[in-house]
Amino acid sequence: MGSPETLTVDVLIVGAGPTGLFAAYYAGFRGLSMAIVDSLPESGGQVTAMYPEKMIYDVAGFPGIRGRDLIKGLVEQAAPWDPVYLLGRKAVTLEKTGDGLEMTLDGGDVVRAGAVLITAGIGEFTPRPLPAGDGWLGRGMVHFVPALDAHRGEDVVVVGGGDSAFDWALALQPIASSVALVHRRAKFRAAESIVRQARETGIRLITDAEVRDLRANGDGELGEVEVEIKGGERLVLPAQTVVAALGFTADLGPIETWGLEIHKRSIAVDSTMATARDRVYAAGDVAAYPGKVKLIATGFGEAATAINNIAVTLDPSARLFPGHSTNAD
Repeated sequence: MGSPETLTVDVLIVGAGPTGLFAAYYAGFRGLSMAIVDSLPESGGQVTAMYPEKMIYDVAGFPGIRGRDLIKGLVEQAAPWDPVYLLGRKAVTLEKTGDGLEMTLDGGDVVRAGAVLITAGIGEFTPRPLPAGDGWLGRGMVHFVPALDAHRGEDVVVVGGGDSAFDWALALQPIASSVALVHRRAKFRAAESIVRQARETGIRLITDAEVRDLRANGDGELGEVEVEIKGGERLVLPAQTVVAALGFTADLGPIETWGLEIHKRSIAVDSTMATARDRVYAAGDVAAYPGKVKLIATGFGEAATAINNIAVTLDPSARLFPGHSTNAD
């Protein structure tokens, strides 16, 4: 392993979800250099990891936009400003140094910044395991479906009863050979409208049932799933992919040690998006204040507010209001 490297930027953004990506654009618009660190290997945060193919209907200016397309647009919007992406990296420690801050990443690399903006969403999220799937992750079992087309023509079993499980089932149904959804209870957590849609499209819904075993075919790849229904009946379903959509646990990880005011995985901020620590700001779902509504649209506004206030913090002679983007060359 080589020696730790040091990167110096005006703003370090912790979290590469929609809020962080828009903050990168706005930092560039304000003439600030920036880097984005995220523990996930791709930009997009929860949108990329959990519902890239799902339609989002509450982003201003778009009657509907697919999650993957929203992230692609945000990345392209920030691209002219050359953000440095530090993906698949975890922010560990945050220390004051001179007039700025110094963050150490896992592996020892250091980022020095005039200010830090935390856009970490719900923090690090860990999918809940499927006990019968032990040893099958990446060998036929997945928690998320980044690319639908990879499952074209397959038999797919989705495990879970919430909105995400039904989202995956409905997204896969048009291209898969078959889709079955297995839920351990009789009643689903998902909205009734989405359950009704699944029934109408012919997705097989198996309730009061649990996946007991995943079995390989003659080539050593996943070939079938054994399901036990309440009462003892056993079903064997063909499956080349099992989507374990059982929810996830989340925590802020090392962020909780950074000297911030944190309540229930949310960081307290004021009207400038500043936290209790000098030169550290937060925006998006991770930020909390009275009356907060957690929406992607809210995060976009908070990102702009935070970056404009950071610009003034870094250069007190700068104006808070940057002017309209339509006036830019």
